[in-house]
Amino acid sequence: MPVITSPRRRLRRALLGLAAWSLTAPLVAAPAAATQRSPAAPVRLALIEGLSGSFGNAGEAVFRNLVWAAERVNARGGVKLPGGARPLELVRFDSKGTPEEALAMLRAAIDQRIAYVFQGNSSATAAALIDAINKHNERDPARRVLFLNYAAVDPVLTNEKCSFWHFRFDAHADMRLAALVDVLAEDRAVDKVYLIGQDYSFGQHVVRKSRELITQRRPDMRIVGEELHPLGRVKDFLPYVAKIKASGAQAVVTGNWGNDLTLLVKAAREAGLEARFYTFYGNALGVPAALGESGVGKVLAVAEWHPNVGTPSSDAFYQSFRKRFPNPADDYLHMRMQAMIEMLVQAMERAGSVDPVSVAQALEGARLDARGLHGVHQGYMRGADHQFIQPLYVSVMQRAGTDGVRFDNEGSGYGFRTVRFVAPAQTEVATTCRMPGRP
Repeated sequence: MPVITSPRRRLRRALLGLAAWSLTAPLVAAPAAATQRSPAAPVRLALIEGLSGSFGNAGEAVFRNLVWAAERVNARGGVKLPGGARPLELVRFDSKGTPEEALAMLRAAIDQRIAYVFQGNSSATAAALIDAINKHNERDPARRVLFLNYAAVDPVLTNEKCSFWHFRFDAHADMRLAALVDVLAEDRAVDKVYLIGQDYSFGQHVVRKSRELITQRRPDMRIVGEELHPLGRVKDFLPYVAKIKASGAQAVVTGNWGNDLTLLVKAAREAGLEARFYTFYGNALGVPAALGESGVGKVLAVAEWHPNVGTPSSDAFYQSFRKRFPNPADDYLHMRMQAMIEMLVQAMERAGSVDPVSVAQALEGARLDARGLHGVHQGYMRGADHQFIQPLYVSVMQRAGTDGVRFDNEGSGYGFRTVRFVAPAQTEVATTCRMPGRP
């Protein structure tokens, strides 16, 4: 089991001499005798994420993914290093969904001498962390930090703002959009589309890039509206949906995530909007349940994997996650987060060290050894910009039990079926990265 701690709990543990704790049981038992060998020190990993506030549900969902990934590593003995195997320990830092608090949590993690930082929800926060980590690593090379990103998908992070200290394990927005727009462009029933997104770097980029790709691939398709709304502050999307409905759009493209997506689709259902939704994240965090029958055949999502890809190994992998987290509300499994932990551990083992420089060098160009994922996933880390290259699936919402949809999402009765598979090599796009700061 991974150890999971928070800064406050770590202070309390240090004062009281308590053992580290996990979701279910301590990582190691107290020694039975003074002569028993002490357990190996864990490799500590900091999750800096919004674990409260508007997007707290998304942060907690990420946390469960990382817990399960770390548990599987620890169950097979931990990270195997020349000095002996070491378990993983996951440490929670609540950024409350703001870049300012995330930077404060980064300082807290560094003060605890944690060398590995995970974050993903909000590209604005990721950009702030990259800048801070670059400066810190140059100023204090004895305490360097490596940043592993599982969800911040603004392309700038592996282009103009690329960094030796940052690795992205999600497909960036242009890669996802290319797959989505390919499917949209083939739908000849759609000739009017509406673009809506969150008003920050990622949302702005999705709207801008969507317009560009649609114009290239379907010049006859009219973009009848564009909208940016405040991030995490809109409680009623009915006024936005009224504009979409009045525009006559037959399709909506959005990069919205978390409650901003759930509330948007709830408003669409209440208003009787018939448009198809082309989304990045429409297959999780309450969206299928919010739409219900009105979403069948109308909500599409793009991701590196989904539960109904249809192979026996994928089925078994997903079923083991559901066994670990049986509450339907906890159903949020993303393969990129599992791949991130596996590739980090494999890089540490190849480097024979947990030194961030050695591990970063081992990650560059590395291919995913999917044994820890039971062969479910594939991909490689492009050395030029530290962008993970992996498959993408475009899928559409359907009733569970029909059309090959064996598994539903979050107990909703609705799941997703593949409509387009894109092999890893086909997802690649050029990078403008000129990697600075190599040690």
